Amino acid sequence: MAARGATGGAVVLALLLGGCGLFEQDDPRDDAEAFAAAVTSGELSSVPLTGPAAEGAQEWWTATREDMGESRHEVTVGSVGEPSDDRVTATLRHRWTLEGEERPGWTYDTEVDLVRREETWAVDLDPSALVPGLEEGERLRLSATAPERGDIVGAGDEPLVTERPVVRFGIDKTRVPAGRAAASARRLAALLDVDAGSFAERVDAAGDRAFVEAVVLRKEDVTAQVGGGYDAIPGAAGIADEMPLAPTRDFARPILGIVGPVTAEMVEESDGEYSAGDVAGLSGLQQRYDDRLRGRPGTVVTAAGEDDDERVLHEAGPEDGEALRLTLDVDLQMAAEAALAQVGPASALVAVRPSTGELLAAASGPGSDGYSTATVGQYAPGSTFKVVSSLALLRAGMSPGDTVSCPRSVVVDGKRFENYSDYPQSSLGRISLTEAVAQSCNTAFVSQAERVSADDLAQAAEALGVGTDHDVGFPSFFGEVPTDTSETEHAAALIGQGRVLASPMAMAAVAGSVTAGRTVVPHLVVGEEAEPDPAASLTGQEARRLRALMGAVVERGSGAGLADVPGPDVIAKTGTAEFGDEVPPRTHAWMIASRGDLAIAAFVEVGESGSRTAGPLLEELLRRAG
Repeated sequence: MAARGATGGAVVLALLLGGCGLFEQDDPRDDAEAFAAAVTSGELSSVPLTGPAAEGAQEWWTATREDMGESRHEVTVGSVGEPSDDRVTATLRHRWTLEGEERPGWTYDTEVDLVRREETWAVDLDPSALVPGLEEGERLRLSATAPERGDIVGAGDEPLVTERPVVRFGIDKTRVPAGRAAASARRLAALLDVDAGSFAERVDAAGDRAFVEAVVLRKEDVTAQVGGGYDAIPGAAGIADEMPLAPTRDFARPILGIVGPVTAEMVEESDGEYSAGDVAGLSGLQQRYDDRLRGRPGTVVTAAGEDDDERVLHEAGPEDGEALRLTLDVDLQMAAEAALAQVGPASALVAVRPSTGELLAAASGPGSDGYSTATVGQYAPGSTFKVVSSLALLRAGMSPGDTVSCPRSVVVDGKRFENYSDYPQSSLGRISLTEAVAQSCNTAFVSQAERVSADDLAQAAEALGVGTDHDVGFPSFFGEVPTDTSETEHAAALIGQGRVLASPMAMAAVAGSVTAGRTVVPHLVVGEEAEPDPAASLTGQEARRLRALMGAVVERGSGAGLADVPGPDVIAKTGTAEFGDEVPPRTHAWMIASRGDLAIAAFVEVGESGSRTAGPLLEELLRRAG
């Protein structure tokens, strides 16, 4: 502990250490301040002591405060009375900065008597002079009280992550003979389907009174077999508890993250912020906003006797964590996850409210293996990007009814571009821009490469929410639309290939922007919204023309399957993007659509086509959304 005595006390202590004989002075205040400085430094042996507690005082005080950790105790002198019968009483002011606190939180005054000893004053030491009510044989003990972790809530403040009932299964070694604990561990592991060898080793290595946890299950996930079987295993126990959990195990898990015991590495790198046994966010939003969610622990100081009975001397309640508010809609997120449940490859469904930019659902399928494909996936968007290319062409002076050429193939700088295999023959030749979008003619867009530059394309993408990063408070990828492209790369970019990349969330922003009539930047964390560059924003007239183009996709093009979805008219765009080196190449499957105040992007990493693979997923979510 660092000495933090009053100025006078520090001077006195310095003089003492310098051997200057301070106690030859006949002023009891000087001696009281020397005692205060000695307590602050933890070196009681540096001052004269008397009374029953004087002998072995240093060892006693060191042992008494051993369980106070890194707490700091600062003592100064208040008033000093007038001497009477060679005794004088001084008031001491105590300020403890308890371990984990930034400033003194436990303060109190005590009194101490000084007794004249020839030409000096000795402190008549009593435990209560250091801590009120402290008795001989008692030790100070500091412990923490855990705060309530803040909930993560969604749209309408509906809880997403909140305390939910769980059962902790494990072996209580006080209830099983030491020689049988490992055998019980193996039986329990088999019942719970966990690794028997490692669990048995942990049980064997634990102390005789330990409870060694095997697994924690949601209460509703405890099967009849487990619930009825563990009690027959000697030492096995199921302890009811609560943990911060989402509605289901997989609900938005890549985004929300998980909470659990801190790792040794986290403790080492936290500069005292975490201690062993603490619980914290380990991934996702739980980790990013852990400081807000976990709150601040409280402190309790007790006096513990030899029989371990404790008396509370000081208590400061914990500061509970704050709620983190998100825009996710519970029902829509669960509907999206249900739609993706049987999809093998990495996949995603993203839903955005165009009027506000709120991210209502961001589901990644089981094939994503815990990766947030929905928000940070980086994939060629294929023909869904033709909405961006159409905007660039409109800005270059074209109109939806203008004629473009849609040949079977077109060559750009030696690279041959073709339409997809079952492109309708009736839509080849001279067709309108509207028909080129509706039927998704690749060659029509590639043929217009000289009409718009790479910069024009990037600016159109920005107006529709793609290609410009925003800090929106959660991991996100808004796409890349390079401007340093070759002639071939630029041609490929017009059909969403080459070096153009986007996430499903970014493509949902495209559909949302067309619907809203302005640039939409999706946001998830309330208070972490980002604004687009007004100079680059989509205009209302541009949006109306794009809505007409996307409407034609549903009326007579590749999105015709959405024509009978109930409710307002649906506008859409399908997309298929080749990737990899296989022959024939594998393809990403995309579809974006909007109906009323809901914009959706569907994506499957490996699929047959946008209409056949992604389309049914998007349609299912539209229908479930009502």
